[in-house]
Formats: sequence, structure tokens, C-alpha cells
Amino acid sequence: MKYKETLDWMFLKLPMYQRVGSSAIKKDLTNSIAFSTHLNFPENKFKSVHVAGTNGKGSTSHMLASILQEAGYKVGLYTSPHLKDFRERIRVNGKVISKKQVTNFIESNQDFLDQHELSFFEMTVGMAFYYFAFKKVDIAIVEVGMGGRLDSTNIITPLVSVITNIGLDHTQFLGDTLSKIAFEKAGIIKPNVPVVIGEYHDKTFPVFEKKAQTCGSTLYLAEVFDEIEYESDLKGLYQQHNKKTVVTTIEVLKDLNFNISEEHIKEGFLKTIGNTGLMGRWQVLNDIPKVICDTGHNKEGLFLVMQQLKLERFENLHIVLGMVNDKKLEDVLPLFPKNATYYFCKPNIPRGLDEKALKEQCFKYELIGNSYNSVKKAYKTALKSASENDLIFIGGSTFVVAEVV
Repeated sequence: MKYKETLDWMFLKLPMYQRVGSSAIKKDLTNSIAFSTHLNFPENKFKSVHVAGTNGKGSTSHMLASILQEAGYKVGLYTSPHLKDFRERIRVNGKVISKKQVTNFIESNQDFLDQHELSFFEMTVGMAFYYFAFKKVDIAIVEVGMGGRLDSTNIITPLVSVITNIGLDHTQFLGDTLSKIAFEKAGIIKPNVPVVIGEYHDKTFPVFEKKAQTCGSTLYLAEVFDEIEYESDLKGLYQQHNKKTVVTTIEVLKDLNFNISEEHIKEGFLKTIGNTGLMGRWQVLNDIPKVICDTGHNKEGLFLVMQQLKLERFENLHIVLGMVNDKKLEDVLPLFPKNATYYFCKPNIPRGLDEKALKEQCFKYELIGNSYNSVKKAYKTALKSASENDLIFIGGSTFVVAEVV
């Protein structure tokens, strides 16, 4: 198969959660373990850091990878979802896996994948682990897809487990309270493996503390440390929390004999985008008029993004907004400013919320604008409408941002 045919087979035959929702979810590690066995346990052939959390796990993973690269290590990076190209999910020292390696992996294992009906995510995790073992990485940063306890990535035994924070997201799968969601995230804590908790919450920290004690794992709380002074090319005040988590994790790795200097940390923060190719985190796409996009999409993430938006200076605000159809709109729409012109659109995925339905719901919260049948049309209209001193913000969904960057 050619690369596009391979992706079509992966996307359509074995749908992924981000595109189609709950039908792609398998709450079981049986397939992941079976695939690992079939591939001769590639996850045991490299060291790793496992990163879970409701928000910030992507940025945290990329910053960790960047610092380790600056320290001279060969670093694998597995993240999800991708924005433009599937291969963004699997990188070594910032370079994405080749198209040929993707197609060869699927072709070589297609009989197994068909027979066991692996999900998109299960096969992708297997591909990443196989590739990291093949490339002989020194360490891999592995981001959890969703939850933790039953996530396909949770077959690894990392050097350190990281949980950035907990919020009410994916409640239909992970539970409807913070403590229930924390229980799922705590599932990545392994016996005698240190764990870094990014943010303290009185409902979630006891869950992590209990699991760490049961596992005999040393627990570190990043939030107790002083403000981090390192500058980063990842903009947004919300990155301050992530930077604390990263520095704490780096200190744990140094205790495990990783050679990481102060200069490596400084340069790693400054060069995260260049070193790892991260996109969509408070990313400036245009200067006149200023255009900013951000992939924040749940209540906690959007709250921080909207706080950041208030610090911007502009004459008029234009917001290109699209969401998925299983989002709890009553949780997120009140966060958006009323003094803006809205351009409602539907991301081009099966899960996308109809733009007219979104407009109707937004009207209830005094968010006023017109609907457009594509993200591209909404964005183009916003560009035509905005003056040079205006600001255009694009967000609401990772998939809206993906169609613009």
C-alpha cells in the first residue's frame, strides 16, 4: 500500500476516538499486550517517561523531549492527536517517522491487526514502541492518549510517571468526579517508580498519594516549587504550570544519573518548538491583523486560554469557533467573551458539531455571529472583516486549529 492508502485503512477500518467518539474506545489492555508479544516486547528495549493528565500533557511531553535532546540524548516522542499529518505522533529527536516506515509496519503486521481487530490507537502505540526500539532511542517520552489505567500506552514501566493535572474531561469514559478521573490517571503509577504530580487539588491528591504509597513510589509535587524563571518559546501563562512539572521531572531524571545541565534546561525550554515541532499552543499565525490559535478545548484548558486572551491588546475581537458534538457546551461556552464577533464552523470530522447548532447554542450565552460551512470559509471571512489592529482567535477544538495551521 501507498502511504495515503495505509492511512485510509487505519482511519476508516479501525476508527480513532478523536474522529468518531466512543465507538473507538476499548477499555482493555488485552490487545495491547498481545500486540506487544507479537512485536517481541519493544517497550522493554528503551527507557521512558510516561505523561498523563487532563491538560498540559502534550506541552509537558514536548518540553521534556526538547531538554533531553539538548542534553545530547536520542529521544523518542509519542503524542496524540496529530494536527496535520499522522506521523507527528511518532518522532525521534523531532524528526517524524517516515511514510515508508508507516506503510511497512502496517503491511508487515496486517494479518495480526485484522485478526485481533486492533483499534487505531492500539496499532499506533505498537508502531511507536516498535520504531523507538528500532531506532535505539536513549529514552522515549510517552504521552497517554486518554485516562491512564486502561490506556494502550500503559504497558510500559517508565523511569518516572508524570500526571500534569486533573479536570472533568471525557467523563463518559473516565468518571464524573475529579476523584474518579484521578483514579484512572493514577493507573500509570507503577511499583517503585517515582511519580511527579503537576498540580495539587484536595480531591485528587489523596488518590495519587494512596496509589504511590501502595506502590512504594516516591511522590513529588511540582506545585510546591518556586516560580520557574526559564523562558520558553511556548507562549501562554498556563505554561508556567507545565514548566514546573517539567523541571521537577528533570530533577528526578538527574537523580537517576541522567546528565542534564542548567544550560540544557534553559536551551530546551527556549527551543521546544524547533526541537520537537510542536504546534497549536498559543501559536501566532499572522501579525497584521494578529491571528492566534490554541488547541485548548475543555473547561480547564479554555479557562486558561481565555484568561490569556484578556491580556492581549486589540480594537475588536474576532473568534473562529468550532467544537465536537460530545462536548458539554454548558461548561465551556460561558467562558467565552461576549464582546466579540463569532464565526461558527464545523471541524471536518464525523464528530464535528454542526455549525448552525453551535450558533444556536452560543446565542443562549450572548455569543453572536454567523455560521459557515467550513473552517476555511470562517477563517477567510474573519480575515476580511478584521482591521489591522484587531485580533482573531481560532479555537474550541484541536480539529479546528488543525485545519488552519
